[in-house]
Amino acid sequence: MEFNDVLHTFFAESRGLLGEMESALMSLEREPGDAEAIHAVFRAAHTIKGSAGLFGLDDIVGFTHHVETLLDRVRSGSLNLQGDMVGLLLQCGDHIHRLIDVAGDAAGERDDGLPMLGQILVERLRALAPLDAAASPARATDPMAQASTRDDQDLWHLSLRFSTGLFQEGFDPAPFIHHLRTLGRVVHISTLSTQLPALETMAPESCYLGFEIRLASAASKLEIESVFEFVSQDCELRILPPDSRVDDYLRLIEALPADRLRLGEILQACGALTAHELSRALAEQQAEPDAERAPLGEILVEERAVQAELVQGAIGRQTELRQRQSQEAKMIRVHSDKLDALINRVAELIIASASVSVHATRNQDRALREAVSVMSRLTEDVRDGAMRLRMVEVGDTFNRFRRVVRDVSKDLGKEIELHIHGGDTELDKSMVDRLGDPLTHLMRNAMDHGLEAPMDRLAAGKPAAGRLELRARHEAGGIVIEVADDGAGLNRERILTKAREKGLLSSEAHLSDAEVWALIFEPGFSTAEQISKLSGRGVGMDVVRRSIEALRGTLDIESVAGRGTQFRIRLPLTLAIIDGFLMAVGEAHYVVPLDAVLECVQLGAEAQDYMNLRGEVLPLLRLRRHFGLPGRATRRENVVVVQIGTRKAGLVVDQLKGEFQAVIKPLGPLMEGLPGISGSTILGSGEVALMLDIPALVNQASWSASQEARSVFSTH
Repeated sequence: MEFNDVLHTFFAESRGLLGEMESALMSLEREPGDAEAIHAVFRAAHTIKGSAGLFGLDDIVGFTHHVETLLDRVRSGSLNLQGDMVGLLLQCGDHIHRLIDVAGDAAGERDDGLPMLGQILVERLRALAPLDAAASPARATDPMAQASTRDDQDLWHLSLRFSTGLFQEGFDPAPFIHHLRTLGRVVHISTLSTQLPALETMAPESCYLGFEIRLASAASKLEIESVFEFVSQDCELRILPPDSRVDDYLRLIEALPADRLRLGEILQACGALTAHELSRALAEQQAEPDAERAPLGEILVEERAVQAELVQGAIGRQTELRQRQSQEAKMIRVHSDKLDALINRVAELIIASASVSVHATRNQDRALREAVSVMSRLTEDVRDGAMRLRMVEVGDTFNRFRRVVRDVSKDLGKEIELHIHGGDTELDKSMVDRLGDPLTHLMRNAMDHGLEAPMDRLAAGKPAAGRLELRARHEAGGIVIEVADDGAGLNRERILTKAREKGLLSSEAHLSDAEVWALIFEPGFSTAEQISKLSGRGVGMDVVRRSIEALRGTLDIESVAGRGTQFRIRLPLTLAIIDGFLMAVGEAHYVVPLDAVLECVQLGAEAQDYMNLRGEVLPLLRLRRHFGLPGRATRRENVVVVQIGTRKAGLVVDQLKGEFQAVIKPLGPLMEGLPGISGSTILGSGEVALMLDIPALVNQASWSASQEARSVFSTH
């Protein structure tokens, strides 16, 4: 992999880590004592800083170091997570994101305001974690140094057993023990004489003594071991850290980068195990037969090189890293352009397959038709697999709004609780990317206009905290996304008054609730009495509607005064390839999404603009009349019953062609905006079939039926 590819991978992974960091911080705002969330925030900052250092991104390293210092103090318990601290850390996350964007945009202009903003944030971080109380930058990045900045009263335990040939090698135990005093205070020494032989067999030039030493020192394990470096081959040395340091080592193990998977490497990297101790334990392990070979951790505990708790912590970290790498090995990053190219090729394959099927039918070639049937089935499997590659969960997009709700609620002085449902619902990635702005407008509108201030809610008998919900679910071959609040609801009279002032309505006009709510989507329409930085200028809601319609979707509103408002967005699952139902009116062909089709029935001769469908009044829409097609209706017409949400309608057509894989093509600028048409597709014969906009047609059918009913009622 080239350097630029690795660098771009770092940028992508860092943005993902910042997203996880933001989610953890939002969780900490609700539960400040959540240790796992604190560790998650620290790990994200630590990983970004370490990886940025590999690429020489000093701005990111320098700033993230200050964030990491504060987080380390929170993690260690020496600093409590205060109310404003989460907000500051969120701003720091935003700043790191901007630094990454600047570093990733080599051709872009540098933001001259970033250094000043970074300095302001650093000063605020230092105010919370002063440098004299925190680790210095040089030592804060070194796990060994962090383990060495503790109280002198922490007592190390040293167990020394010298070999009998020590004196013969020219060494004396006393100077080594005295040298320990340069590292700290020798609190207690016990001399062990259990190895002394009988006086008559004792050799004056042999050493038979052992020592148990308690040492108060801020030194690291490696520094203590280095005192006995010259006699490492002539003594057995066991060094056990103070009990208080076990927690330090466990925290260091948790913060280690993901490039160490071996147990010994993990223990050595955190400073709990020295290289000499590790090599000695490995040598002992290799000396045993394979069938009797003990695990390394067990050997280390038996030799009293490390405590059992540290071995368990290292094994837990080892397991976590292996699971993470195993999961990452199952994932592959693919540029979206490559997926788009694959979908386009699959679309062309479907069209070619349909063309072959048409020719096989015309030639009455049975063998060819069977081969085409197999090919069509395989093509459908390829299509489904390719489409699944583009499907992503909407939960990531939804979770971004937790931060938006937090910031906006503080600006407005309101208490707002965000509840997310159906985050695992999947949608085409291209559509998810384009949903962000419309949802942001709807959320801001609900928070600013919909939800009341705490005092007003209490006066109305509601909880002080407003409830805002984001919901997603699959329905009828598409997806439904709802933004709902429990606020005051839309003010019908105020909307009508503003519409009349703007000349959108005559004073005699009588509109249904749905028609009144639709007025807020008119360009420049706003009922806000004051303009705020969030809304009030009449810009946004018309953009929301256009954005949703560009995705071949619909937007409906339900509102009840005093109880709240709900915006309901209906979207197709994908913009590329769908299972469709093909039908014909005269020489024209039309396609509807197969999931929207309930059934097909024959039209009775007496039916006009509605029919009796098993006791249910079904409004009808005659496509020949609706689109102004030439020719007369056939003697036998058919009705395709379609449903959107709870509403049904019947489309009257001449012929039913059956199921059909439709590759959706845009109409182009000349035909864009045609009512009732959302796209086109190419048939196997080379003819063009139009994709029907079912929501718009259902609305038209319902309106036509209601108009006819009114006219019938008025004549009587």
